[in-house]
Amino acid sequence: MQITVLAGGIGGSRFIRGLQRALEQDHPGSQITVIGNTGDDIWIHGLRVCPDLDTVMYTLGGGISAERGWGREDETFTVKDELAAYGVEPSWFGLGDRDIATHLIRTQSLRAGYTLTDVTAALCERWQPGVRLLPMSDDRAETHVVVDDPSGATAPDGAPLRTAIHFQEWWIRYRAELPAHEFILVGIDEARPGPDVLSTISEADLVILPPSNPVVSVGTILQVPGIAEAVRTTSAPVVGVSPIVGGAPVRGMADACLRTIGVETTAAAVAAHYGARSAEGVLDAWLMDTRDAEQVPAVEALGITTRAVPTMMTDIDATAALARECLSAGAVLARA
Repeated sequence: MQITVLAGGIGGSRFIRGLQRALEQDHPGSQITVIGNTGDDIWIHGLRVCPDLDTVMYTLGGGISAERGWGREDETFTVKDELAAYGVEPSWFGLGDRDIATHLIRTQSLRAGYTLTDVTAALCERWQPGVRLLPMSDDRAETHVVVDDPSGATAPDGAPLRTAIHFQEWWIRYRAELPAHEFILVGIDEARPGPDVLSTISEADLVILPPSNPVVSVGTILQVPGIAEAVRTTSAPVVGVSPIVGGAPVRGMADACLRTIGVETTAAAVAAHYGARSAEGVLDAWLMDTRDAEQVPAVEALGITTRAVPTMMTDIDATAALARECLSAGAVLARA
């Protein structure tokens, strides 16, 4: 099987580990292509950092910090501490000493004229993640968040002044607690899908939207011109997994992102946000947790085949079982 996954960082990479296990046992020889979100990318201390790409690479390559879910295992932060001692900002974004090596190689290679796709492939030569990892775009498409000015500045009429800050600052420094008014993907109008991104969608046997953030991970990938259309028109079934269980995100602060775009934090509302392919959306099937089973009829009414299954990725076996549910849903749709 040829499977294409549109993935963010932690949730997406953990799902892919389970998918690898399921395919190894049930469909040996299958291949996975991961289209990774680069909207979170940021320049820090002169280095290009790609958080979601690196999280997928480290997780599948066995180098991720199991405790944090991001960054390297057995990490130290000596450089971060030294920068703080100098008073260098931003102090809220911590680069680990091992992790810095990855960013140094990426930055040097980009400045030498290589594309992000080329550099990602080269980095994966070390980690051997067992998937083909493709950035959604080699062009800048960087998520910023419109917020009330954190300094408290106001306009002459007393209304709060608004400003745009990088998504990472909103997410890490302010823990997504600073009310957001809008997400802006800077550069998206000129961005193009990375090499082979569209073909891996159109030629896939199955496309999966894993339980990644539907707004600033999967949603960002779908904003790259041409990608959503490729998902809508592929001959492969498209199966999504809800990142919302019992009215709350499994991990992270997806509820703050959904609230910003006016979407309820429910499994059914996220399915409606993605929409059915039969109605110009991107989903054929939707898997939600058994705790949200009462929402199945509402999603089915949208024209999306829906199942309530255990979706909590508590360990590799549970995650592989969830991946098998995706494969099963895709197989049923393909036969239909």
